[in-house]
Amino acid sequence: MIILTGGAGMIGSIIAWHLNTILHEERFVIVDELIHPDQEKNFKKRKFSEFVHKDELHKYLKNNNKVSAIIHMGAISATTETNFNRLLNSNIRYSQMLWNWCALNNVPFIYASSAATYGLGENGYNDSESQINNLTPLNGYGYSKQFFDQWVQQQITTGATKPPQWCGLKFFNVYGPNEYHKGRMASVVYHAFNQYQKENEVRLFKSDRPDFSDGMQLRDFVYVKDAVECVIYLLKNHQISGIFNIGTGKADSFKNLGLSVVNNLGGDSSAIKYIDLPSDLKNKYQYFTEANIDKIRGHGFKHQFMTLSEGVSDYVQNYLLQKDMYA
Repeated sequence: MIILTGGAGMIGSIIAWHLNTILHEERFVIVDELIHPDQEKNFKKRKFSEFVHKDELHKYLKNNNKVSAIIHMGAISATTETNFNRLLNSNIRYSQMLWNWCALNNVPFIYASSAATYGLGENGYNDSESQINNLTPLNGYGYSKQFFDQWVQQQITTGATKPPQWCGLKFFNVYGPNEYHKGRMASVVYHAFNQYQKENEVRLFKSDRPDFSDGMQLRDFVYVKDAVECVIYLLKNHQISGIFNIGTGKADSFKNLGLSVVNNLGGDSSAIKYIDLPSDLKNKYQYFTEANIDKIRGHGFKHQFMTLSEGVSDYVQNYLLQKDMYA
C-alpha cells in the first residue's frame, strides 16, 4: 500500500490519476488537508483505500505496517509564504518525521524538493548532491526545501539509518490540470488562459534586464503528466536513490507559452501584452531556469517529454475548455 501525501494538490492528484488510469492501482492512501473549498474535486474521480488528514498520519502509520512506499508531495508550496514557523512545521519537521518512519520501517521514501532551491541559478542547475550546500534560495519556501535536502545529506554522510530508497525531486515549472485551487501560485498557463477568456489578451512581465527582451525570460516548463512519469519511474526502481531534477531539460520563453495558449483559443500574437514586474518580485525573479536531467537519464529514464506547445494543447483542449476541467 502506498501513502501519498499532498494527494489533493496538483502533482499529488495527478500521481493518483496515474496510479488509477495507467497502472490500475487502487491500493493507496491519500493524505492531505483540504484548505480550498473546491480542492476535493482534484481526487473525486479516484479510487483509493482511504483519506487521512495530514495531522492524523503519524497515528495512522503506527497502526499500519503494510506500507510499500511513501510519496511525500504535501507541503506549503507558496513562494510568497513569509511565516517561517509554518514552513518549519510543514516542510521540514513533517518531512523529517516521515523520513525517520521510513528509515525505521524499511520503506522507500520519495519526496518533493524544488527548483526554488537554486535561487537565481548563479551556481547552475546541477542536481549533484555535492552542490547542495552552494545553493542560495531566494525565499522562505526555497530555503525550507533546501534545509531538508541538506538534512537528508547529513543523514547519509553520518551513516544514520535511512530508507532503503530515498529520492528528492526538484520540480521545475510544473503546469497542468488540477492546479485551479492555487490562486496566484497557479501556472502562467492557467492565468494566461483565464486572461484571454475574459479580456482577449495575455499579460506577461516586461524584462528589467537588457539581455532579455520582453517575454523572452526562459523557464523549464514541465507538464504535470510528464513530471509524474518521473515519480512513477523512481517508484518502480527501488535501487535508485538521490536528488533528481524534474524538468524537460529545455528552457522555453514566456512569449512562446503565451502564444501557445492564444493559438489554442483562436487568437494571434496581437493578444500578447507586457506589464511591469511587481515590486515584490524584483531581485527575486528568475530569468533563466533549465533542469540538467543527465542524472535521471543516466539511471535509464527514457520518457520523452512533451514540448511546451504539446503540453499546453493537451491542458487547454482536454481540460480547461471542458465542462469538467479535472483529471
